[in-house]
Amino acid sequence: MSEKTDKTEQQRLSVFKTYKLYVGGKFPRSESGRVYEVTDSKGKWLANAPLSSRKDARDAVVAARKAFGGWSGATAYNRGQILYRVAEMLEGRRDQFVREVADAEGLSKSKAAAVVDAAIDRWVWYAGWTDKIAQVVGGGNPVAGPFFNLSTPEPTGVVTVLAPQESSFLGLVSVIAPVIATGNTVVVIASEKSPLPALSLGEVLATSDLPGGVVNVLSGKTAEIAAPLAAHQDVNAIDLAGADDVLAKELEIAAADNLKRVVRPQAVDYSRTPGIERLTAFLETKTVWHPTGALGASGSSY
Repeated sequence: MSEKTDKTEQQRLSVFKTYKLYVGGKFPRSESGRVYEVTDSKGKWLANAPLSSRKDARDAVVAARKAFGGWSGATAYNRGQILYRVAEMLEGRRDQFVREVADAEGLSKSKAAAVVDAAIDRWVWYAGWTDKIAQVVGGGNPVAGPFFNLSTPEPTGVVTVLAPQESSFLGLVSVIAPVIATGNTVVVIASEKSPLPALSLGEVLATSDLPGGVVNVLSGKTAEIAAPLAAHQDVNAIDLAGADDVLAKELEIAAADNLKRVVRPQAVDYSRTPGIERLTAFLETKTVWHPTGALGASGSSY
């Protein structure tokens, strides 16, 4: 009996994972039906990833805009809870991501584990900032006159992010988490060379209380997907972290059509604890003016 069981196990075929996009909280295949081969650092085939089309990019923007009102209107405390929940879910799937990062980036298992642990910690770090960033960049302003004003930060809106090409997971988390921590929604173009960790992250986000459409993950040819997003009139900002110099210049020109906020590519060591630059990069400041005067019986100014 045991010999028969062993023989059956030896003949069992592997179940290969089908990677899909993550758009609007769902997992569609590319609208075009196209895929492309993803290989490891040694050229070994890993999987077929969806090759996103321009329509996929437009659908992702629609989903991000639809989710923006609810996500930006949520309390900062609630957003922090959800980001922390993402870290919890990643912790439970740590082994899977260690394998995928090792394959994607050509790392040893121990080094890949360190990258995944750092990515989990990064979610926790940004979760802690959701209800504190307003205190750092907002507040009352000194005014010479019979009035006062208060400045408060607000999210910019829908942000397109080109994920880093080499740091396929820690870099990815480092550019997504601060955008959504401050109430924006995001369309992410995964690393063209190593998209699998990003596509798997979509599965984690879908089970971590994050509303559908807050994060949308596309894979494929970076330049092909980024061009329509940079020119899209309903995209408010773009982070060019994963663009080379030539592509960055082209996208910055395209983004000027509707005065998008642009974060230019720069050399970043994603293993280091980040500052608040990426938190503030996609915030706008709203200032409210109010006259001062005698206080009424209710205690309000008039």
